[in-house]
Amino acid sequence: MLWSWFCRQLTADSRKRLLLFFSLAPLLLCIPAVVFSQQTWTRTYGGSQYDEGKAVKQTSDGGYIIAGTTNSFGAGFQDVYLIKTDSLGNLIWSKTYGDSSSEGGNSLDITLDGGYIIAGYKGYLGNSLFYLIRADSLGDTLWTRTYGPATRGGAQCVRQTEDQGFIMVGSALDAIYFLKVDAQGDTLWSKIISVGIGASGNAVIQTSDKGYAITGSAADTHTGYVILVKTDSLGSVEWRNAYGWAWVSNIGYALQQTPDGGYIIAGMAHGGMVPGDAYLIKTDAQGNSPWSKTFGGSQDEYGYSVQQTSDGGYIVAGYTASFGTGGDVYLIKTSSSGDSLWARTYGGPESEVGYSVQQTADGGYIIVGNTTSFGAGYDDVYLIKTDGNGNVGVETQVRQLDGSTVRPLKTTPNPFTSFASVPGHSSDRFALYDISGRKVGVFKGDRIGLGLSAGVYFLKPQGLDSKPLRIVKLR
Repeated sequence: MLWSWFCRQLTADSRKRLLLFFSLAPLLLCIPAVVFSQQTWTRTYGGSQYDEGKAVKQTSDGGYIIAGTTNSFGAGFQDVYLIKTDSLGNLIWSKTYGDSSSEGGNSLDITLDGGYIIAGYKGYLGNSLFYLIRADSLGDTLWTRTYGPATRGGAQCVRQTEDQGFIMVGSALDAIYFLKVDAQGDTLWSKIISVGIGASGNAVIQTSDKGYAITGSAADTHTGYVILVKTDSLGSVEWRNAYGWAWVSNIGYALQQTPDGGYIIAGMAHGGMVPGDAYLIKTDAQGNSPWSKTFGGSQDEYGYSVQQTSDGGYIVAGYTASFGTGGDVYLIKTSSSGDSLWARTYGGPESEVGYSVQQTADGGYIIVGNTTSFGAGYDDVYLIKTDGNGNVGVETQVRQLDGSTVRPLKTTPNPFTSFASVPGHSSDRFALYDISGRKVGVFKGDRIGLGLSAGVYFLKPQGLDSKPLRIVKLR
């Protein structure tokens, strides 16, 4: 009755407009689903040799910036690799940085002026300097710096600080090497922080009190611990805590401060002959841990990157040998208390790993790492864009050698700490080459890399139809 009265009050023109509105309403309701749909895709970048992505961030234009290492391009044997894409992962430009020696990129931050800061190493693993590159928004070099002493793998992490300078962390002299520089890259101070045997610094952040927090690992005579070190604004240690289980190798790879003033750490817990798990640790502002979680199966898993998500939970990216095709990128979504909500794997018949993850503006996730199943070379930069549930589109076809099917090989675990194995080929022999192409030995398939120092190696099967496989020994 009320509706009939309302209609009688309308003019003919008003009734036409009202009819048009209701006829268009179903279409209008569909618009948000189109505008805010979550894109999903995968992309590879690189050439005929080894290329790797170690860090990714979404840029203000909706695209992505990736830092890593390339053997395919550049001036020397190996160079820092910077890749800029649009929102669909299409390449806009790429840059390399380095000279005739060996350089690599480990970490990236977007600077306040829209440029980039990239940190990594110059020299060879085990005897390399911190390498810092300041680039503008087009990737053109503004300046580069190197810093000593000799380190194990160079700078593992860089972040811009509130004063527009930069903070870096790595490992040197069996301790954490911690360095603060100004906006031009000039050293303000450096610290050597001894926290145990074989200490390493893998991630650093500026904290809400303008101090800093570092995660990594350190050991006593029988246990390796995840460590969390809190310093003041001048790098002096305020407190430090250790996490993990006795007789287990525990490593922290990634760190973020949470809105409650505490910290979230991602890493790995590995018990010698017992398979390792991805390891997630939550602490309060003083480093006390209310909970920790592990994720994994019958083989090795690693958590290399973590970020708190918009729902208060966490997203973790890394590597799994237990799930997927057995050597894949591993993505885990948890609740705010660390309970697993879902997990996804990405990859093909060979080996993939995810080193960096970030939640994107559309609520999905962007992951970068490397792949030996897809792309143009031995290893390629692997960029994965998922929706909010970790779903992606169909993968591209695995490449072939001379038109014939490549016989897939995997090493497990990869990366590894003591030795790796090639499932199904325990009695076969494999030649190993370092990143300079020097043959370092021949190993049986059940003891790959045993006795070698930490580094990147290429495994070449003898008498098998398969291409070389990249493996990484961590320590």
